[in-house]
Amino acid sequence: MPQPTLLDSHCHLTHDELAADLDGVIERAREAGVAAMVTIGTGVPDGEAAAEVAARFPRVVAFAAGLDPFTAAEAADEGRFDAALAALPGVLARPGAVALGEIGLDYHYDLGTPTEQLARFEPQLEMAVELDLPVVIHVRDAHEDLADALARHPRCRGVIHSFTGVAADAARYLQLGWSVAFNGIVTFRSADPLRAAARTVPIERLLVETDSPYLAPVPVRGRACEPAFVAHTARLLAEVRGEDPQELAARTTANARRLFGWPGDSSPPAGA
Repeated sequence: MPQPTLLDSHCHLTHDELAADLDGVIERAREAGVAAMVTIGTGVPDGEAAAEVAARFPRVVAFAAGLDPFTAAEAADEGRFDAALAALPGVLARPGAVALGEIGLDYHYDLGTPTEQLARFEPQLEMAVELDLPVVIHVRDAHEDLADALARHPRCRGVIHSFTGVAADAARYLQLGWSVAFNGIVTFRSADPLRAAARTVPIERLLVETDSPYLAPVPVRGRACEPAFVAHTARLLAEVRGEDPQELAARTTANARRLFGWPGDSSPPAGA
């Protein structure tokens, strides 16, 4: 029986650990049944680099770019946030762009007050609507404020990446129309509450990802994560949800392609 075709909806192929062996990374992903992936650019320079990766592998890699909480805080501290924000549409006009992000809120680290973070986050939500792009969301220790912000921007659509909340958090995002993505964290021994949340997400709103090179799943913890490893996460999710692994792979891939506007039989879109 052929392996399922998977799509890693969130990875960082521009990271040094992956960029040094991109051909090998792509080949190992294909061997693991991963046909496509979305590489995420954090900030304008990294977004440009992500666009270059997508151009190199046009039928396999699409890209997103945004001012994530860390990049946004650094730019604000240096007085160049407005310039970075103004440059973002140019990056997202490049071939292969399928989303704005990752962007979001992170209260775990000292990246500014909630008010300051929201002031950097919400203009990017507005930009995504203007560009007609879905949004890739990063959130840590900020679920309530994030959900409130998304409710203020009902025209936005997208995915909560690397979801680590509980079922009640997932329920609110789902009610607002957002998809939810799980990565290797859901395979960790301590992640029972997260697995419980994963059972509650309707199959049509479910995505899988790696967040490579971070968060390698069981049974490959301790290694630099690669898109190939999304197969482990998908298998675990299928087991937890009581679903056929091939069906889950097919459905999550279809969900990601639909969300990102990336047809299954052609190259990624040419940008906004």
